[in-house]
Amino acid sequence: MTDSDLRMALEAVLTVAIEPVPSDALADLVGLDESAVRDVLVEIRRDLVDTGRGFHLVELASGWRLQSNPSAVEVVQRFASRDLSARLSTAALETLAIVAYRQPVSRAQVATLRGVNVDGVVRLLEQRGYIEAVGRADGPGQPILYGTSEVFLDRLGLASLSELPRPENLLPDAAEVDALADEMTGSPTP
Repeated sequence: MTDSDLRMALEAVLTVAIEPVPSDALADLVGLDESAVRDVLVEIRRDLVDTGRGFHLVELASGWRLQSNPSAVEVVQRFASRDLSARLSTAALETLAIVAYRQPVSRAQVATLRGVNVDGVVRLLEQRGYIEAVGRADGPGQPILYGTSEVFLDRLGLASLSELPRPENLLPDAAEVDALADEMTGSPTP
């Protein structure tokens, strides 16, 4: 297999793949060493960035996949928002955030943090593959503990949980809080 044939074969597989494809699976498909395939994938990734294509090749937790260029985010978001059935509710997003940052966590722990019953939301997130059972807690009843899945990481474009933004970086600083309070009350704070 020539270099151009290998490149074409890898691009073709990644174009039709629904889920990310691990490099060892790609190596098996083309009958080559995984490190050789990985080198070609890195080359393809670099070429796509250098030529300003509408898609990039990224390596995620579960493998390689083609995804849209971040520069086209506004157009892609408008396109994606047309399919409302795949969107998550605020309750589902809140629950997913709790699982992501506190995992492993039980339904009861999530319910305590949210202040509402989360059985239906947890079931939905499990059905969509965003969370999964990762074990059982010690203690009475040994409740199921949940954590995020590779699907969660893939949907967010992350290779690992360490890439999640730190919660403290998402909060406004004291000056912003004061400005918001002033705006809401109509009077400056001392």
